[in-house]
This record gives sequence, C-alpha cells and structure tokens, in this order.
Amino acid sequence: MDIIRLGGTERRLYELVAPLVMDAAVIRQNNGYPFKTSGGYEWYVACQNGAVKGFMPLKGGHGRMLIDNYYAEDDDPSVLSALIAAAVEGRGGTVRLDATVLKRHAGVFRECGFVTVAMLKNYEKMTYSTEGKGCGDDTSA
Repeated sequence: MDIIRLGGTERRLYELVAPLVMDAAVIRQNNGYPFKTSGGYEWYVACQNGAVKGFMPLKGGHGRMLIDNYYAEDDDPSVLSALIAAAVEGRGGTVRLDATVLKRHAGVFRECGFVTVAMLKNYEKMTYSTEGKGCGDDTSA
C-alpha cells in the first residue's frame, strides 16, 4: 500500500478523494459529517492497485495537528494503521498531534501510540503520546 501526502488544495487530492467524499455511504460511515479541506490541511491518501483505500486529513494550527473525519475502506485496521503511521511521521515530532476518533477505531489508534483524553458519546478525543509505541511496533523485544 502506498501513502500519498498532499496539500489541502492540490488538484490531485480532489481527483483521488472526490468519489469517496461525495459518496452517501461514506458520509453515513462518518456519522453524517462532511469532509472539509483548505490550504491549512494536509492529507494522507492510501492507495493500493490504483484504488483509494482510505484517507486522513490533518488540520494544522495553534501548534498542533488534528486528525478528524478520516476514512478507511471497510474499517480496515491495516489501512487505518498505515494512515496513522504516515501522519505521525509527517508531523515531524515537534507538533502536537490530536485526534477525534470514532469509538470503533479507538483500539487501532491506541495500538499506534494514542491515549484517550476525553470520552464523548460517539467519539474519543485522543492525543499522540511520544512515549507510545508506533503502529506495528513489536513490544516483545
């Protein structure tokens, strides 16, 4: 699987994700919330065999990056883990990384080093712990 990093207004981003972000089933999976972007976003798009398998937009500002309104085809944890790993690496380690996570995905985010800071009805507010392990790290070393 390839992860492509794109700016929030790059033409290629629209070409890759438009069929998904305008799909009623994908929006329903996102609890009815639309996907947004602007120049202040960076997107990570997971592609495999020419097909988009997921995406993760990050909104920057105020010394942090925020993961919100992401998508992984069929809730595939391997797609989600790859996107999370790319986002963690892409932030460069100096910017705080927070996430608003659908409850059904919280376990995958925990495996990738996030910790819960607040519980909401349908979501968990999480932040990346620099002391946490990365996605796919083996803790039995």
